[in-house]
Amino acid sequence: MAKKVLVTGGGGYIGSHCVLEMIEAGYEPVVIDNFHNAIRGANSLPESLLRVQEIAGKKIEFEEVDLLDKAALNSLFDKYKFSAVMHFAGLKAVGESVQRPLLYYKVNLTGTIQLLEVMNAHGVKKIVFSSSATVYGDPKYLPIDENHAVGGCTNPYGKTKYFIEEMIQDQCKAEGEWHAILLRYFNPIGAHVSGRIGEDPQGIPNNLMPYVSQVAIGRREYLSVFGNDYNTPDGTGVRDYIHIVDLARGHIAALKKLQSSSGCKIYNLGTGVGYSVLQMVVAMEKASGRKVPYKIAPRREGDIATCYADPAMAATELGWKAEYDLDRMCEDLWRWQSLNPTGFSTDS
Repeated sequence: MAKKVLVTGGGGYIGSHCVLEMIEAGYEPVVIDNFHNAIRGANSLPESLLRVQEIAGKKIEFEEVDLLDKAALNSLFDKYKFSAVMHFAGLKAVGESVQRPLLYYKVNLTGTIQLLEVMNAHGVKKIVFSSSATVYGDPKYLPIDENHAVGGCTNPYGKTKYFIEEMIQDQCKAEGEWHAILLRYFNPIGAHVSGRIGEDPQGIPNNLMPYVSQVAIGRREYLSVFGNDYNTPDGTGVRDYIHIVDLARGHIAALKKLQSSSGCKIYNLGTGVGYSVLQMVVAMEKASGRKVPYKIAPRREGDIATCYADPAMAATELGWKAEYDLDRMCEDLWRWQSLNPTGFSTDS
C-alpha cells in the first residue's frame, strides 16, 4: 500500500512540484489548498495540480481546506489515514509581512498550531516542514551550516518560519513519538522540464527570477536592482539559487528519512554556490536570448548582502544533493515562462 501523505498548500509553486515528485516516488499525496496563491482550474482543482495529473498520468486527491478552519481539518483527518504531513501552506511575501505583520502571524502561526493539534489528536506524528534560510537572519559566517544561530530574522515572514520551527522542536521534545524534519530552503527557481508547471506569482513578483523572466517575456519594462553598494563582487546581493526539482527531491529524501529518524532534524537545501543579481540577469539573458534591462534602485529594508548554504549535512544524512546548475535553472524557467507568458490564469 502506498503511504498517504497530507500536503498542505500543495497547489503552490513548491507544493505542486513536490506533489509530482511524491507521485513518481510511489507516495499518495492528499492535497489541501485555500487558493490564496493558486489559480482555480477545472473540477475545482488548482490549475497547477491538473497539470501535475497530466504529467504523472495519475489522479490527485484534493480538498479545498484552510488551516484556520479547524473543523474542516478534523473532518479531513477523520476521512483519511495519513502516514505523515508535508507542510507548505502559509503566506510568504517578505514585503507584505513588514506591512501586515498581524496577518502573517495569524495565518502562518495559528494555521500551523491548529494543524499540529489536529495531527496530535489523530495520532499522526510525522511532519516535514517547509522552512527558510531567512531564519538565519544576517549571516555571521559563510557558508551557512545548520549550527548557525537562528532567530535574528529581519522581517515578520522570517520570524513566522523561526517560531514554527521552535514549536515543532518543542513538540518533538515533549512527546517522544513525534518525528519532524525542518527543511531550510535557500532560493528555489526554475520549473519542471515539461514547461507545464512553474512559478506563477499573483501580482508583482516578490522574488528576483520570476521578475527577471517577466521582463524577458515583455510583461514588465525593466528590473529594479535594489542596491549596488553591497560588499559583494559587483555590489549586488548574492544568493544561493536551487532548482525547484532538486528542492522537491530533497523532500522525498526527507520523507524517507522520517521512517528511520527520531526527534527533530534540520537540513539546509541549497547548492552551496552564491550568484549575484547581475550574474542572474546575465544567465537569464543567455537562456532567453533576450536583453533584460535594469535600473539601480535604493536598498530594500531587511535585505542582506550575501547568503549561501553549506548543504553537506543533507548530503551525508539524507543522501541528497542539488544536481542542476544555473544554466539548467534558467533554461527551465525560460521554457515555463515562454510557454505560459501569463502564467496559469489565461493559458489553457
